[in-house]
Amino acid sequence: MDFQQIASAIKKRREYLGLTQLDLSELSDVALRTVNGLESGKASVNLNNLTSIADALGMEIQLDIKKMPV
Repeated sequence: MDFQQIASAIKKRREYLGLTQLDLSELSDVALRTVNGLESGKASVNLNNLTSIADALGMEIQLDIKKMPV
């Protein structure tokens, strides 16, 4: 999953829950500018902020380890 796909999934979930970006900012304790930047794809977000946003949306971040070619 790339950054655009993550941003899109977050935006879709926020909209599904009927939240504004301001609502999400307040629920996640992440600056509105950061939420807007993430959703618009104009800014990267650090892992702490991404985790806070995901938690506020009832989402989970998962890291999978790829198999290395032999």
